[in-house]
Amino acid sequence: MKIQDVINALEKLANPSLQETYDNCGLLTGNNQWQCTGVLCTLDCLENIIDEAITKKCNLIVAHHPIIFSGLKKLSTNHYVERTIIKAIKNDIAIYAIHTNLDNIKHGVNKIIADKLGLQNQQILFPKTKQLMKLFVFVPIEYANKLKDAIFNVGGGNIGNYSECSFSAEGVGTFKASEKTNPFVGEIGERHSEKELKIEVVFPAWLQNEILEAVRKVHPYEEIAYDLVALENKYQDVGSGIIGNLPKPKDEKLFLAEIKAAFELQTIKHTQLLDKKVEKVAVCGGSGSFLINKAKAAKADFFITSDIKYHEFFEADNTLVLADIGHWESEQFTSNLLLAFLQAKFPTFAVLKSEVYTNPARYFF
Repeated sequence: MKIQDVINALEKLANPSLQETYDNCGLLTGNNQWQCTGVLCTLDCLENIIDEAITKKCNLIVAHHPIIFSGLKKLSTNHYVERTIIKAIKNDIAIYAIHTNLDNIKHGVNKIIADKLGLQNQQILFPKTKQLMKLFVFVPIEYANKLKDAIFNVGGGNIGNYSECSFSAEGVGTFKASEKTNPFVGEIGERHSEKELKIEVVFPAWLQNEILEAVRKVHPYEEIAYDLVALENKYQDVGSGIIGNLPKPKDEKLFLAEIKAAFELQTIKHTQLLDKKVEKVAVCGGSGSFLINKAKAAKADFFITSDIKYHEFFEADNTLVLADIGHWESEQFTSNLLLAFLQAKFPTFAVLKSEVYTNPARYFF
């Protein structure tokens, strides 16, 4: 198996186009055509992770956080990032980062957090726009079902929890074939009228090439009439954070204790408790303070995230409780997600989870 085979699977899970503009996901070192000897899943990629990969004979590290984030101007041994990259290159270790694109999918990093807290009716807190397209394609009526099946099989037509969604309208198409054509129906040099269906299907923008290829494979015409339209609709399966409901209302202090236990925390930094029951909870792994106002607008009772700055705590404004559980702590189970996904995809291949503790923060009590 080649490293590219693993990359293909990861990019079906979380397409690289979903990463934020500041991010640096993808293959950071190595060659995607190398034969893969094993995969090591980790939250962070540091020097000791490279050592672990070498020991365990894994030449591919799949990390959540990209070790190269803002670019390198030199490769010396004066900085931990540079030392990590040098060691990876010298030992032919490929590093692949799957960061904010994994944050931005409904079944990604934030779902793990929400599941740990038992949240029900989970929804994306801040859905993204401009992630959907609509295909309009015209096809002879007798080929309509075959064409729809081809589109659905590559991921078109999914809306929320519904699949195989489409709309069809019947009409008459006309064309005149020139001498250079080989028309499926009609005669060369004569205008032909054909009963056709106009089929409309919504799909994620990153599937455009697969959708069009599927159409070309089954459509009977030499020249296919179709339109692609970018949509402004919010895509409910893609975006930042997750919000959901507890199975039943809970006391604030009891809920804080449950958070502490679920994430094995030594401490939780939080705003003033509001002396009310907790029912609606928003979460965001990593640095999620940019979602505070979104959590307030969604009427969340608690917003659990990390890296909240001093003045950002004031934004709670007695409308919800902000709970900062720590960056590593909020994302610590991400390697479990990657491990489970890749082991399911490659059950006979060596996919391992790192045993190195990478949290740089310590607490003194």
